[in-house]
Amino acid sequence: MMSAQQIAARTAWGEARGEGVSGMQAVLNVIQNRVMHPGWWGRDVVSVCQANQQFSCWNRQDPNRAKLLSVTDKDPQFCVALHLAEKMNGSALPDLTGDADHYFDCRGGRPFWVQKKFYRKTIGHHAFYRVGLHGDGQ
Repeated sequence: MMSAQQIAARTAWGEARGEGVSGMQAVLNVIQNRVMHPGWWGRDVVSVCQANQQFSCWNRQDPNRAKLLSVTDKDPQFCVALHLAEKMNGSALPDLTGDADHYFDCRGGRPFWVQKKFYRKTIGHHAFYRVGLHGDGQ
């Protein structure tokens, strides 16, 4: 059984290993922001990361799933993800996303929830949004 830190690191690696350190950190920030504001997306690291259709790398049909389940600490990017997840678990990971709780890859289609008023910033190929409660700043 994987620890919450392992699941968070695998999620960051599976979603953003091609986006460098800041990209993986930003995915972990979204996980952390969702955990800090529990809701339909989960209440802890494990439930947030593995919520149905939330982080595509965990979807059964996603080609990244097999990769994230088999990656080891011999992969340098995964070592970075593990280190960042450890910092997240220790509440020592700065939030690069402006309190975002959603993101999407700009190279694909725009999700239905995308609204300008929720936009926070773009990091690499991912656009970050605060869509949850008070997402519009109210």
